[in-house]
Amino acid sequence: MTVRTRIAPSPTGDPHVGTAYIALFNLAFARQHGGQFILRIEDTDRARSTPESEQMILDSLRWLGLEWDEGPDVGGEHGPYRQSERGDIYAEHAQRLIDDGHAFHCFCSSERLDELRKEQMANKQTPGYDGHCLHLPKAEVEGRLAAGEEHVVRMKIPTEGTCRVEDMLRDPIEIDWSQVDMQVLVKGDGMPTYHLANVVDDHLMGITHVIRGEEWINSAPKHLLLYKYFGWEAPTLCHMPLLRNPDKSKLSKRKNPTSIIYYQRMGYMAEALLNYLGRMGWSMPDEREKFSREEMFANFDIQRVSLGGPIFDQEKLSWLNGLWIREELSPEAFADRVKEWALNRDYLMPIVPLIQPRVETFSDVMPLAGFFLSGMPQIDEAAFEHKSLERDDVRRILQYALWQLEATRHWDKEHIFPGLSGLSKAMDFKIRDFLFPLFIAIAGTSSTVSVIESMAILGPDLSRARVRHALNLLGGPSKKEAKRWEKEFRGLQAALEG
Repeated sequence: MTVRTRIAPSPTGDPHVGTAYIALFNLAFARQHGGQFILRIEDTDRARSTPESEQMILDSLRWLGLEWDEGPDVGGEHGPYRQSERGDIYAEHAQRLIDDGHAFHCFCSSERLDELRKEQMANKQTPGYDGHCLHLPKAEVEGRLAAGEEHVVRMKIPTEGTCRVEDMLRDPIEIDWSQVDMQVLVKGDGMPTYHLANVVDDHLMGITHVIRGEEWINSAPKHLLLYKYFGWEAPTLCHMPLLRNPDKSKLSKRKNPTSIIYYQRMGYMAEALLNYLGRMGWSMPDEREKFSREEMFANFDIQRVSLGGPIFDQEKLSWLNGLWIREELSPEAFADRVKEWALNRDYLMPIVPLIQPRVETFSDVMPLAGFFLSGMPQIDEAAFEHKSLERDDVRRILQYALWQLEATRHWDKEHIFPGLSGLSKAMDFKIRDFLFPLFIAIAGTSSTVSVIESMAILGPDLSRARVRHALNLLGGPSKKEAKRWEKEFRGLQAALEG
């Protein structure tokens, strides 16, 4: 048997360090066994998936040195490798489940399902579908389908007994079928959900080992049941521990920068970041902290993975990155890396038109462009003092702007400015006053080039991180404020969209 592992990210946002973490362990396991590593794009969420996000995923994983043997950009005999291009395959397999009596059409409205969930929550029951459409007469189903009535396809779930989940790192896990919902397999728009597409693709692509995050443990019974329904042998499962913040909570961008591109723009070495991810729940036989990708692969044993919940600590990463810089780079290599990082022509050219009209001597360049070549600006609360804005105004502007920027999928000035401009109008601030806190957050000063064009050049990850840094400096919203602000922000967005 040839070992085949895979990573299957969704192109719906910034490439996550958690994706790289799981990709690294899949690649290490495949290389340890002389196998193959596949990259598949799970883009069935048509509303949120973007080509830009897919390209960022490919670029950032390659920057880290995580190369795949098959994928959307390199091809392979098991393609296509984008789920959006495999619609006919999913439709065929969904119909097979229906024909074999393992799935059914559900015509329940979202309103009915919402009421059902509220009632179950009130009665302290496990929320889940109640089987309302499970036994509809065949003639009725055919008539409603012929009439074009909206529907989804759900899988049938046993009502009694337990599912035994075998895992490479854990004792067998038993989950009662009563705790497993009748999962939607095909959405109302005809696109498959993750659960159907994941199982079908893993089988057809010959995946032998599914190494994924432990958040998928509760979905394992559905997946194993689908393999049984299709009459296929299930792959070996391995659920990796989740990355944690220093406070032990699940790694999230609200407490820790999570985008790979953020760490690239901040000037971390790819080798150091990959080294650090390799230490997340795993260790070398000799316990040394600094090691290369090749050293990890040569010594890899997945049984050395600890389930204790690895802590992703930026300070520790920075310390490790410093070791790599000092111990692995000659002065010549150091200069080359700095040039490659920020002094390369591709990055500098968009900056030049912004600063050149303001430059009288070349010594003016660094004061004007320095913030493009740095991490977090050196700012304090006094920098945000403004004649027309109170401190709480500044905090609200930064928080609302951050939410708006997090919702901005196409990152260029043509998309950034309309969103912020509309928000400033809805919040009843002059655009000049509204943008002031963003100038400070992004550039450290208001006496600089356009903040909108600056954000477009810096990219979404570093721009959002700087706004988040400024907000934390001033004090983010309390729980009470956050609830009120989120409600107000949703109202403003609704008004803008209406």
